Parts: sequence; C-alpha cells; structure tokens
Amino acid sequence: MTWRRVDWSAYLFILPAFVLLTVFHIYPVFNAIYISLQKGPITRFTFVGLQNYTRALASSDFWSSLVNTFVFAFLTVFITIALGLVVAYLLFQNVRGQSVYRTIYFLPYVISTVGSSIVWAWIFDPSSGLANMVLKWFGIQPLRWLIEPAGVFQLLGRQTHLPIPGWLYGPSLALVAIVIFTIWQSVGYNVVIFLAGLTNISKELYEAARMDGANGMQLFRFITLPLLSPTTFFVLVISVIGSLQSFNQIFAMNSAAAQTLGGPLGTTNTLTVYMFNQLYSYSNFGYASTIAVLLSIIILVLTLINFRFFGGKTESA
Repeated sequence: MTWRRVDWSAYLFILPAFVLLTVFHIYPVFNAIYISLQKGPITRFTFVGLQNYTRALASSDFWSSLVNTFVFAFLTVFITIALGLVVAYLLFQNVRGQSVYRTIYFLPYVISTVGSSIVWAWIFDPSSGLANMVLKWFGIQPLRWLIEPAGVFQLLGRQTHLPIPGWLYGPSLALVAIVIFTIWQSVGYNVVIFLAGLTNISKELYEAARMDGANGMQLFRFITLPLLSPTTFFVLVISVIGSLQSFNQIFAMNSAAAQTLGGPLGTTNTLTVYMFNQLYSYSNFGYASTIAVLLSIIILVLTLINFRFFGGKTESA
C-alpha cells in the first residue's frame, strides 16, 4: 500500500466556506432543534422534550395555517410555472425586442418585496384602489380584497346568485390577492430560467420536425416539453421551497391594509406567519422553533417526493 502525501493547503482554501456554512447554516439548524425542546424565556430555558411538538400537532391553529400554506404554495407554484413556460416559449420565438421584454418580466423579481407589496396593497385598496376601478368598468361590484375573509367561489356565488356549498368556498379573497402579487413577482424568474433551458435545445430538432410536417403544438409537446424537463424540475423544486417559506409579502400587505398579521380572520395565516406571531407576539421561543423545524421537515419531505417522482424522468429525458 502506498501512502499519498496530503496537501494541507487545499483545506485552507475550503476553510472560509466551511466556517461560513458552519456558523450560518449548520449551527443554526442544530440550535433551532435544541430550542424546540425547551420552554420559557430565552434567558432561562426549561427542557420539556417533545412537548412543543405534541402541542403543535394538537393545535387547530397549526393545522389551519398548514392548510393555508399548502393552498398558497399550490396556487403560486403551478400558475407561475405554467405562465413562465408559456411566456418564455413566446419570447424564444423570433420576436423583436426580446431583451426588453425579458427585462420587463424579470424586473419585479429584483424590486424590493416590501416596497412592491405596499404598492399592490394600494392597488387592492377597497375604496380607491386600481383593482376595483377596473372591476367597475366591467360592471362588477367592488371587492374588499385584502380585508375579505370570504372564499373566492363564495363571492362568485354571491355575484351570480348561485348556491355554493361550504366545502367549495375556496381560499379567501385576501389570500388570493397575495397570491396574485406573488405570481406577478415570481413569474419573471421562471421566465429567465426557462429561456436558459430553451437555448440548450438544438434548433436542428425543430427544423427536422417541421420538415416532417409537425405543427407548432406538436413541436411544443414532443420536443420542447420533454427536453425542457430538467429545467422544469429545477423550477418546481425551487418554487415549492420558496412558496412554503414566503413571509415578506404577507407581512407587508397585511400591514399596509391595516390588518393583523395573518388576517382577516386568520385566512392568510401561513406557517411562517404563525411562527412569527409565536416568536414576537408571545415570546414562545421554543414553540416557534418547533414550528420552524416542522416546516423544514415538510419542505424536506416535499423535496424528496419531487426527486422521487420527477427526478428520474428528467434524467431519462
């Protein structure tokens, strides 16, 4: 057996990155788990084991916030992916001023979330907002938007005088308003990522398919979608993680609409909002850390599910 000489200088190059990862990523994770097992003020914790976890899993507020989180994530993820793919495919064609359009679509993503949230809160203002002005042009009664706890299908039933069963009320209009803003902000990022994926598809494939008589829909279905699956998978994973962690726009739009955080009537109370309230409003450090750990577990499980059901397909593609 021959022993290779270890070049310790290589470890010096990775030492700064390792220190940063340890201090700002690895240590906070284990510290959050430690705090989740404690109770009381931060100056004198008391070890309570899994008591915070059993409390969370038995809390109706936790489960309602989890449902709100999943509804918010479902709407934002799939709509932004679908819109991003369609817009990217259109911009990928021979369109004049492609760079201008790309900048316009990507601009909301780089603008301050808090600043743009406040602007959109004004757009959704019930008395003088732009959204109700547009609805008035079409003869639709003004809506209360960010202060409306009723479901969107429930409101639609009121407008059309159709009976809507309770299980079909849908998410509150306040949550949908935040979803609309999130879609506006996030779709540009997906457009840029999809455009990068489209540029990696050989144009010769499209030319050969056109020579065989393929139309535009067939080109998109049998060439673009399969070869774009790795990019779609990446966007899906990133979008799911980002939507489950969303907080800034909910906080800013609730505050701008003079709503309590998570209002109206708790219909915008997602897990991140629930965690924030427990930490800063009630100083429940252990319980807030428990919610953070549970949210991390949920994100990890959903990410593994995505890799399990979609990761293999992208590799085969």
